[in-house]
Amino acid sequence: MNYHKESEKKRIAVLFGGCSPEYGVSLQSAYAVVSNMNTQKYIPVLIGITRQGEWYLFHGDREEILSDTWYHSDFCVPVAVSPSHLEHALLCYRDNEISTIHIDAAFPVLHGKNGEDGTVQGVFELAGIPVIGCGVLSSALCMDKDRAHSLVKAAGITVPESRVLKRSMDTQTVILQAEEIGYPLFAKPVKAGSSFGITKVSDRSALPAAVKLAFAYDDTVIIEENIDGFEVGCAIMGNDVLTIGEVDEIELADGFFDFTEKYSLKTSAIHVPARISREKREQIQLTAQRIYRTLDCRGFARVDMFLSASGEIVFNEVNTIPGFTLHSRFPEMMKAIGVPFEQIIETVIEQAVEA
Repeated sequence: MNYHKESEKKRIAVLFGGCSPEYGVSLQSAYAVVSNMNTQKYIPVLIGITRQGEWYLFHGDREEILSDTWYHSDFCVPVAVSPSHLEHALLCYRDNEISTIHIDAAFPVLHGKNGEDGTVQGVFELAGIPVIGCGVLSSALCMDKDRAHSLVKAAGITVPESRVLKRSMDTQTVILQAEEIGYPLFAKPVKAGSSFGITKVSDRSALPAAVKLAFAYDDTVIIEENIDGFEVGCAIMGNDVLTIGEVDEIELADGFFDFTEKYSLKTSAIHVPARISREKREQIQLTAQRIYRTLDCRGFARVDMFLSASGEIVFNEVNTIPGFTLHSRFPEMMKAIGVPFEQIIETVIEQAVEA
C-alpha cells in the first residue's frame, strides 16, 4: 500500500494576492510556499484574490503568480468558501454550474489588511476549516498596534510611549500629543503592514504631512516614541510546544526599516544571528515567547522588538504572516537553527491539520 497515494493527500488551499498594498509581496511569498510544499503529502489548491477582491480558483502555471499574470489566465474559475461545516469545501462557479472541491486546511499567504487581520481567517473558521497560522483573535490583535501594545504592556513588557489620533482631532491637539512624546517620533497607521504609511518625524513642521500620510492607510493613527537602539526579531512556530528561531538584527545606515529597505536592503543589512551576547539573545527569545502567548498566537509568527541603547527590550509588533520567500527573515531565522524552508511549510501545515 502506498501511503502517499493521491486519495490520501491533504488538499491545502493556498491564498495569495489580496486587496492590500502588500499584494505584490504576497505573490512572492505564495510562490515560494507552493514551490516548496511536499507534494508527496499535500495537494496545493491555489486561490488567487485580485486587487479588487475577486476570488478565483487558479489551476495554471505557478510562474504566472510570480509574474502577476495569473488573473489573465483561462485557468481561473470564480470560487467561494462553502459555509457548511459538513463539506469543508470550496464552491466553484463554471458554466452556470456549481461544483465543490474538498479542502483539509487553508493557508492564507496574505500580508496586511484583508488577509493578515483576521478577516480571511474568520471566513474559514466559520466553515470549520482549519487555518494554518494565527486565528481570528490573534490576527486582529497583532494587526492593531495600539491594542497589541496595551496587552503586552499589561503583561509587564516595555512598549514605546504612544498616542492614538483620530481624524476628528484638530491640528493643535495633534501637535500637543506629539510634544508629550517628544521628537523624533513615528507616525503610523494603527492597522497596516510592511511599513506602509509610516514616517519618522524629526520636528513639528513635518508632523502634519506624516499624519496625513498615515491616515491614507487607516482611519486611526498612532504616534510613537522613537527608541534609540536597533530592531531585533525572533521567529516562532508552534501551538503548545514552541520552536524558537535564532534572533536577527537589522543594521540601518540611516532612517528606519521602511518598505524599500525591507525588500531591497539598499542601505541596511540583516544579521542572523544578531551581534549580541548569548545572555541577551536568550532574554529576547524568552520575551518573544511571552509576547506570542500574550497575543494568543498559534502556528507561526515573527515577533519584532527593539534593543535600546541601554540594553532594554522594547516590544514593536508581531507579524502573524511574515514574509515567506526563501530569503525572508522568518525562514532565515529558522534556517539558522537547522530548520529548512521545506520543513517550515510541512510543520505549520501539520500543526493545523492535526490540531
